[in-house]
Amino acid sequence: MKRTLCLVMLLLALRAGAQVSMMPQVPPAGVILKAQLWNILLVSAADRPVKVTITLRLLDAQQSQPLLTGITKSIVLAKGAKQLQAADVMPVQYEYLSPNIDRSVNGFLPAGQYTACYSLHVEGGKDYNHREDCIPFTIEAVSPPMLNLPENGAVLESRQPQFTWLPPAPVNLFSQLNYEMLLTEVHSGQPAPEAIQQNLPVLRLTRLRENYANYPSSAVKLDTGKVYAWSVIAKNGEQFAAQTEVWTFTITTPKAGHGSSNTVYTRLRRELDGNVLYAARVLNVDYTNETADSAVRYEVIALEEGNKAVHTGTLELKRGGNRLDVAIPQRVSLRKGASYLFRLLNGRSEYWQLKFVYQSEK
Repeated sequence: MKRTLCLVMLLLALRAGAQVSMMPQVPPAGVILKAQLWNILLVSAADRPVKVTITLRLLDAQQSQPLLTGITKSIVLAKGAKQLQAADVMPVQYEYLSPNIDRSVNGFLPAGQYTACYSLHVEGGKDYNHREDCIPFTIEAVSPPMLNLPENGAVLESRQPQFTWLPPAPVNLFSQLNYEMLLTEVHSGQPAPEAIQQNLPVLRLTRLRENYANYPSSAVKLDTGKVYAWSVIAKNGEQFAAQTEVWTFTITTPKAGHGSSNTVYTRLRRELDGNVLYAARVLNVDYTNETADSAVRYEVIALEEGNKAVHTGTLELKRGGNRLDVAIPQRVSLRKGASYLFRLLNGRSEYWQLKFVYQSEK
């Protein structure tokens, strides 16, 4: 009799376990909060309430490395459907296996490719036949990194140009943001994106922490008349996050009187855009004088100090193109990493300007 009763109870438990289904509802891509991993639909066909717990394993999809595990509290499930959210499963017992994962309840998941595996355990029954439901998803930056300088299609006289780009957004998706920069030669008739993918790189810089890079003097010298393509990959640690477009530039022979072949002159613009120059105390700027001005006033404005003018001066000009080496005196206090605006005012009351970040002494 006891054996019969135990067998009946066991069959009921197995039946209840088999009658609970689970459907995780993680978005396939986008910006995802850690709390959104617990958006799960549970459906019970059992005639009596059952208690369940859910185990989550979060994996790096590229390396199959575990990043996070979590076990929910016991959840009472009546017959029918129940839509779970983070508040319904708390407190969750987390084990963090990677320093990249934000430990706050509503933290963002870092950019990358993931697999979330869920196991449903029914109390008093068989553990859902040890079945896992695994869902792949991708965390994408809202805005990928964007190339800045040299401009697409630029013709440079410098064989050691400086490269700058804008970081991806939002930056708080990245706990270990770093960059890989690729530069390669574009063969005749070849599209630039194909050159980046297929050709051997002329220069490859990895694990860059800043969003700029100078062409190393020790690298292969860039040749005149050739087209070069460059692109930047943003990573979170070692994991791919986003990539810029592919831009091109060429090198030309420097003209007499236009400065050193290793000096890059950045064009001043009337309207500010995303271009940012990383510079020390000498700003090398290019300005086309379309007026009869023989001299103009300029100023350097500290953008992070209430737009205060920290330096002013005068520049002598000639008609047409001017390549200007503007030296900022040592007595002017500039903070490394701070943002500034250089602008000049011409005779037509037009401001020609550029933003720059004070890098360090050259």
